[in-house]
Amino acid sequence: MFETFLSKINNHSKIGVISHVRPDGDCIGSQIALCRWLQKNGYAVTAFNDDDIPENLHWMLPFFPVKKPDERSFNEFDLFILVDGNATHRFGAFADWHENNPRPVWIIDHHPNPDDGFEVAISEVQASSTCELIYQLYEEHNIDQIDEEIARALYTGIITDTGSLQFDSVTPETVEITANLLRIGGFKPNEIAEAIYSNKTVAQIKLLSNALETIELFENHQIAIMCVTPEMLQNTGTTYSDCEGFVNYPLSIENVKAAILLKDHGDEGVRMSLRSRSNVDVNIWARKFGGGGHKKAAGAWHKGPLKEAIKEVVSIGSNQL
Repeated sequence: MFETFLSKINNHSKIGVISHVRPDGDCIGSQIALCRWLQKNGYAVTAFNDDDIPENLHWMLPFFPVKKPDERSFNEFDLFILVDGNATHRFGAFADWHENNPRPVWIIDHHPNPDDGFEVAISEVQASSTCELIYQLYEEHNIDQIDEEIARALYTGIITDTGSLQFDSVTPETVEITANLLRIGGFKPNEIAEAIYSNKTVAQIKLLSNALETIELFENHQIAIMCVTPEMLQNTGTTYSDCEGFVNYPLSIENVKAAILLKDHGDEGVRMSLRSRSNVDVNIWARKFGGGGHKKAAGAWHKGPLKEAIKEVVSIGSNQL
């Protein structure tokens, strides 16, 4: 899979690795693990992300620093690698800079329907996560380069992108990889689970309580909607980054086939996170709004207001049932 990558990477020396906006465990885990691979193999590398890294992932940052981009610094690099995304617009400031400053751009990603124009595209929809692909890079080149920190980063990405190995994207190979990462890293699953999931603040729990009260069911209880508003954030002293995992609560309701978390950003619109635990393909659903993702997990924006977003997302979703 990485033959072209490994043969062409030698043509470059200073590489920028960029993860997508609104970062999650897979994009940060894969970014850190790729940067460490590049570093171990003699390349100068810098990691960038436009947004703040979620609090529950901060423990990974000592493994490799992730910086906010400075568009002037982009000029220093002779190659950019985008991880966990397949459309340039998902990469914040880099997308605007690259329009007027052509550079080779590669991707390593597992989402469907990649954009054209990437010089090298490691695009594998069957992979559970981008971290699973980065593991394969190490495996094809030198598996012994995975150390404890890299193992923890890769394991985190796989676990967070598969619902702790619950999603149907998980294959026997995925489980074998996680087992090998546990062996290499010398850690136990509960260590990562506690770092990611067991550090909620009182404010986050209060926000969740408010959001749970908004749950509505549609189409004979097959579609569940949950909302988070600016007022909730103000009242609880939280931000939208504190909503991580909220969509799983309506999704867990009996008979629900798909759930949508709608985050009202006021004049900016409504951010929609769609999840499925059935044959409902929420990627198709999200693409109706110009978004996308996977069959079981996708995202999109609606221009708003919130009530109109609810009405339209339910109307479109009903055709997926």
